[in-house]
Amino acid sequence: MIKRKIFIFNFNLKNKANRGYLLIESMIGISIAVVGILGILSLISRSVSLNRVVGDQFTGAYLAAEGIEIVKNLIGANIINRRPWNSGFMDGDFEADYLSMFLDSGRNRRLLFDSTSRLYSYQTGSPTNFIRTIKIELIGSGEIKVNSVVRWTSRGGGEFEANLENHFFNWYP
Repeated sequence: MIKRKIFIFNFNLKNKANRGYLLIESMIGISIAVVGILGILSLISRSVSLNRVVGDQFTGAYLAAEGIEIVKNLIGANIINRRPWNSGFMDGDFEADYLSMFLDSGRNRRLLFDSTSRLYSYQTGSPTNFIRTIKIELIGSGEIKVNSVVRWTSRGGGEFEANLENHFFNWYP
């Protein structure tokens, strides 16, 4: 029996000496897990904000392309109505939307987004960050140079611009 007590006594001394290690190991393990979770959360947050920036760039590029299409439609309307193909066009900065029958002098207004029709215009909707300017330059009597420029400020204050250029020619005899 004496041997057993000594053995138990030695075993108890061994446990008492190792008690602090479990607490330290737990704290290190929890710290590693917290750092890993915070890293994942910051990655997700960054990904969501970059997704918004990319979405804005996509929208800006399409709004700039729409500006070119608006000018193309106005030229087509001139031809259909038997007017000179470049009637109503002059050098300068203008704005127009898909409902426009002519180019309006540019006032740097923000485009509005109508959530029911999902269209951008100057008539109805909530204000967006997008400002479209259509720059017209007459090059002789047979060519029109058009730049459709869309500017916007993205989340975080980054300023972006989409600038598309097209040349229209008097192809209709």
